[in-house]
Amino acid sequence: MITRVDDYLHRVPLSGSVAEQVGPFTLFRSTTVWPYYARPVPGSGVKIEPADIELVRARCAELEIPLSFEWVVETCPSLGDAAAAAGLNVVQHPLLVLERADFRPVTADARCEILSADEEVVRQARAVAGLAFSEPGTGIGKAGPAERDAAAAAMSADTVLALQSRVLRGVAVTAGAFTDDGMVASGTHQPVDSTTEIVGVGTLPSMRRRGLAAAVTSALVEHALDNGVDLVLLSAESDAVAAVYERVGFHRIGHAGAAE
Repeated sequence: MITRVDDYLHRVPLSGSVAEQVGPFTLFRSTTVWPYYARPVPGSGVKIEPADIELVRARCAELEIPLSFEWVVETCPSLGDAAAAAGLNVVQHPLLVLERADFRPVTADARCEILSADEEVVRQARAVAGLAFSEPGTGIGKAGPAERDAAAAAMSADTVLALQSRVLRGVAVTAGAFTDDGMVASGTHQPVDSTTEIVGVGTLPSMRRRGLAAAVTSALVEHALDNGVDLVLLSAESDAVAAVYERVGFHRIGHAGAAE
C-alpha cells in the first residue's frame, strides 16, 4: 500500500512540471504558476546524505526556483535527518488512505457539489482554501465571506487560468460546500489512473466546527470512487485535522515529510 502511495506521489506532479534527475532525487520543474519540489526516486533504497541535498540546492539556485522536498517518511527515512543537517526546516504530517470498503459518507448543513471551471467559481474556491490555510488549525477564526470575496477579486488572472486548465484537463476535481453565505469550504482531488490524492480541503475560518471539511472530503471521495478510483490518500496538517478525515473512513499508514 505505502509503495503504491509513493509511486502515485511521484507521478502526480507531472501534470504541471518537467522531471529532471538530480543525484538520488527527481526535481519537478514547474511549468505552471506555483512551484513544485524534489522527491527521492521510489524504490531506490538509497541513503540520503547532506551532500545530496546540496546537489539539489545548487540546481535550484541555478534555475532560480525554491528549494523544497516532499517524501514518504517510511520509504526514505534518511531524508529528514539529511535535510535538517543541511539547514532545512523539516516537518512530518499524518499520511492516510481510504479504500472503497472504508468509505463512510458524511453530510453537513450545507450543499456540497463538484465545481465547474467557471472563472468566478474557481476564484471563490481558491480564495476559501487560501484563507483557511492562512489561519491553520481547527479553531474558529476571523476570516469569512467578506474576506473570501476580496481575495477572489484580487486573484491574478494567471492563477485563475492555471486552475481552470487543471479542471478542464481532468487532473484536478474540486468540490465546494455552500450555505446562504455562498461557498464556505472547498477541496480538490487529483486522479492519476486508479489512485487520487485529496488536497487543499479548507473551511472559511469563521465557519469552522460545522462539519463542512468532512462533508467536502466525503463529496470528493464519492466522486473519485464513482470515476474509477479505488485508493484515495491525503496528508493532514495535524492529528486534530487527521481526525476530521478519519470520520470519512481514512486510516493512517505513515507520514508525509516536507522540508524547505
